[in-house]
Amino acid sequence: MRTLRLLALLPALLLVSLPAMAATTLRIGLQEDPDALDPAQGVSYVGREVFAALCDKLVDVDRDMKLVPQLATEWSWSSDAKTLTLKLRSGVKFHDGTALDAAAVKANLDRYRGAPESKRKSELRAVTSVIAVDPQTVRIELSEPYAPLLAVLADRSGMILSPAALAKLGDKIGTTPVCSGPYKFAERVPQEKIAVERFPDYWNKDAIGIDRIEYVPVPDATVRLANLQSGQFDIIERMAPTDVKAVAPDPKLQVVESTALAYNLMSINTGNGAAADNPLGKDPRVRQAFELAIDRKVLNDVVFEGRFVPSNQPEAPGSRYWDADHKVPGRDVAKAKALLAEAGATHPSFTLTAPNNTTDLQVAQTMQSMAAEAGFDMKIQATEAMTLVQNTSSGNYQASLAIWSGRPDPDGNISYWIACDGFLNWGKYCNADLDKALAQARGTVDPEARAKFYRAAADIYLSDRPVIFLYHYKWLWGVSRKVQGFMPNPDGIIRPQGIRLVQ
Repeated sequence: MRTLRLLALLPALLLVSLPAMAATTLRIGLQEDPDALDPAQGVSYVGREVFAALCDKLVDVDRDMKLVPQLATEWSWSSDAKTLTLKLRSGVKFHDGTALDAAAVKANLDRYRGAPESKRKSELRAVTSVIAVDPQTVRIELSEPYAPLLAVLADRSGMILSPAALAKLGDKIGTTPVCSGPYKFAERVPQEKIAVERFPDYWNKDAIGIDRIEYVPVPDATVRLANLQSGQFDIIERMAPTDVKAVAPDPKLQVVESTALAYNLMSINTGNGAAADNPLGKDPRVRQAFELAIDRKVLNDVVFEGRFVPSNQPEAPGSRYWDADHKVPGRDVAKAKALLAEAGATHPSFTLTAPNNTTDLQVAQTMQSMAAEAGFDMKIQATEAMTLVQNTSSGNYQASLAIWSGRPDPDGNISYWIACDGFLNWGKYCNADLDKALAQARGTVDPEARAKFYRAAADIYLSDRPVIFLYHYKWLWGVSRKVQGFMPNPDGIIRPQGIRLVQ
């Protein structure tokens, strides 16, 4: 009998003696610190990395760049393509416990369309009204057909925040964002870390296997790599191509790569305040001379070991909307000098603002050396990422390097940067003929017709050069082998769904 009593007590004894499961924390090394964690105000690429954990969107984009359901489970267009109806997922809660419904979607879309602080206005320019038909149905009405709309709703304009939190915090919502994603905001120490914690009431909670994620900004690629090798980081994003050879043979690590929509560009201030009053900003011949002074192939070989794709357009070479009639120009120093002489600016001087990370500074220095051979006096100003965004947005720059993570619809790769009302048109370039071509491309869903309009647009912006496109990325992540289930995406965003940590 004593033996039977001991056997009966055994399960309880085991429960008492076994330690609790340790909480898991995923540490991700970012190249820079994100800007405001408010989808209305944010413009940084790394901000989208954090939003992937915090804020679900109406629509998402899968690894094949197809639009897939997230907060909206289905959608349909009217016959005239001027009304989009969305059916919302039931049972979704915000991090403050309130329910997501059509009224919440309407409140957010109306804010993105009209709030003074919103950077989303140009993306939603065609929307005339948002109607909550019933608690689970939203109708979006347009002034004209707008092909990019679903792709727009797969980004910040489709992120839905708690109306209760918005009413309380207003334009300060970025200090404590309240969304409906798999993780809720925990803390932020500027320049040190952003921490998020698993949201237990997430609608897709079975897909979430990590308790806490910490995003740590480290601009120096060498330091990011060292932290990965020592186990301080589990993932580093935008790993330097030169570091692949150090990671690949390490049995504790792996290299994960993906084709990318992303590209790098040089934005030029052509009309935003006094900083634009210089030869580069005022004369397209000087901008053409600068482009002829640089060699994108050499840039790719020197900085990226030939792993990236030299490019002069926002669409990647060989893709549907890339214009084959405007191939990447080769270097021609003699012609560059002739253009500068013609413009009366044989030694033009300007300052290039560059993010203060290892890779962008190498890009800037390589271009500086090449441009000097044509007569350019190019200075480099290394700037922290958030400060760079503030300065460029206010026109306090002459030229600046920037990354664009890319969008599945071509309008999001070009209009944001160089349309008259583009929210990233820092230099205030404006060309009515270009805007007309871009509007025509947005107004049709026929790929052949859109390609024709984008070719017309390329004829204009590749002549005016308000931005100079430099190269398309290949995404490279360094990942600990403790990380399982990480699936790369061409938009470069780390989605936490499916990721696990094993010992």
